[in-house]
Amino acid sequence: MENWKLALLFFSAFLGGTCIFLFKKDNTNRLKLILSLSGAYLFSITVLHLMPEVYLSGNHNIGLFILGGFLLQIVMEQFSEGIEHGHIHLHQHHHAFPFGIMISLCLHAFLEGMPLAHGKHNELVFGIALHHVPAAFALGSVLLQKKISKNAIVLFLAIFAIMCPLGYWISYVIGHSNIAEISNYFDSMMGIVIGIFLHISTTILFESSVDHKFNIKKLIAVCLGVAIALVGFLLEA
Repeated sequence: MENWKLALLFFSAFLGGTCIFLFKKDNTNRLKLILSLSGAYLFSITVLHLMPEVYLSGNHNIGLFILGGFLLQIVMEQFSEGIEHGHIHLHQHHHAFPFGIMISLCLHAFLEGMPLAHGKHNELVFGIALHHVPAAFALGSVLLQKKISKNAIVLFLAIFAIMCPLGYWISYVIGHSNIAEISNYFDSMMGIVIGIFLHISTTILFESSVDHKFNIKKLIAVCLGVAIALVGFLLEA
């Protein structure tokens, strides 16, 4: 297990979320650009790295797990309200703590961390880290709108940020012990994560410009995300 991965996964989410205290004004346009970059990168590494690798395992049922991950993300979004891809919903009249959002996001992050214990997957680590920055910012924004105290927001952001490293760590511990042969299920877990990534990345790319007008900034962000993934792919070739 590599500690730098744990640190990157934690601090990308935690710092991304706590940025809400630095940027008080509306940053919707900037957030959309970050989302476009992260969505393009997630989609590219899924197609270039993750899908070819998981199909090489010879598991003929892997498509079922990819489909299952796609559908699971749809279910989780019924509770998270789409925060995974940067949605920030304003409900000023309702200040109850969003338990559904918090639980769904934590489960989402935990599942993403589990396959990291098997193999290198550096591109997946960077993809998850990049994806969690706007997700954590959206979560922090929602908590701020709920009139939750600053200390409590920091605590909940820390809980969300620790979930992906926790999934990585637990999977690593189980896989390197006699508790269970978890390595036999890594391809299935990766299939679920691929399905989740396919849903999130395509949703980001389709929703980042609702009016479908030409946007040069979005195009540059998408091209940059694809280019970063391509560089990593070509360096490994």
